[in-house]
Amino acid sequence: MPVSILTPIASDLHLTEGAAGQAIAVSGLFAVLTSLSIATLTRGIDRRTLLLGLTLLMLLSGLTVAFAPNYLVFMTGRALLGVVVGGFWSMSAATVLRLVPEDQVPKALGLLNGGNALATTVAAPLGSFLGQYIGWRGAFFVVVPLAAVTFAWQWLTLPAMPSDRRTVGTSALGILRRPRARIGAAAVALLFAGQFALFTYVRPFLEGVTQLGVSSLSVVLLLMGAGGLCGTWLFGRLVARSLSTALILAPVALAAIACMLVAFGTLAVPTAILLTLWGVVGTGAPVAWWTWVARRFPDDAEAGGGLLVAVVQLAITLGAAGGGLLFDVGGYRATFLASAVLLLAGAVLAALDARPANAATTGVAR
Repeated sequence: MPVSILTPIASDLHLTEGAAGQAIAVSGLFAVLTSLSIATLTRGIDRRTLLLGLTLLMLLSGLTVAFAPNYLVFMTGRALLGVVVGGFWSMSAATVLRLVPEDQVPKALGLLNGGNALATTVAAPLGSFLGQYIGWRGAFFVVVPLAAVTFAWQWLTLPAMPSDRRTVGTSALGILRRPRARIGAAAVALLFAGQFALFTYVRPFLEGVTQLGVSSLSVVLLLMGAGGLCGTWLFGRLVARSLSTALILAPVALAAIACMLVAFGTLAVPTAILLTLWGVVGTGAPVAWWTWVARRFPDDAEAGGGLLVAVVQLAITLGAAGGGLLFDVGGYRATFLASAVLLLAGAVLAALDARPANAATTGVAR
């Protein structure tokens, strides 16, 4: 949500837009730390209790941000959200495996990712819309009743899920000892760093360069979200045909869009079309990388998934932070072109990861 209400947050807390954008960076940092440590730190805790605790922490985060009197308290609330994000996503696949029969796992995982895509679609335009009428604090306060309802639903429906002590020793970082894992991790890091170096600062770009009002801004953000829903479906079909193509195409397409935004960013209609395409590709790309984890590490999917969560969140943190510094110093052109460079570097690494010679050494069928 901070992306869509970045400007009013900066104004109210007397910050630059780049400093306000660090709200995404700090939540990403704490998500990384949580994803790498939650299994060890919560050894012996029933997973139902842990999920309920994370939901309460989300409620506390919403309250902290909504009533933050200064930048420090605001960032503390965002850090709490990072703990929630890292915890939930690290346990998501393992939780699904314990809640549904084996033959229903693919459908359940699809539903989980579909819910994330829907939330992404709604959050940005809804945040912009609510921010216009009840302020950015009111927009964040909406999280509180949503978290309360979620907590009640979890309390009523989740069964006891005792911690499996046999799995807590699995190390996400241990996966990095494998050469191909390092190449893939670097590729996905560059993809998400490049993506969020640009995406974090879409609102100030649309307001300052494209000269859109709040209503038009909400429409563009909604188009991006709708594009994301389509992207999840499209990339699912593309991955089924060629995973390598999907992994390479995503960063190349995003880099091209970033460059075209620099060229046509002052024109409302082309910008809206380009950002809709950005939503299609940016939201669809994670589908390809989760599939990569399942195919590359079939016997260590949980550890591979934990690594992916950590890498993605760290990349978001660095991308948002670096993008903010560039945005304040060099403006949108420097930020968007730097995004394109990172994305193209990610495409090169994805292509290296897809080389047949590498696949042969690991025995992975592509």
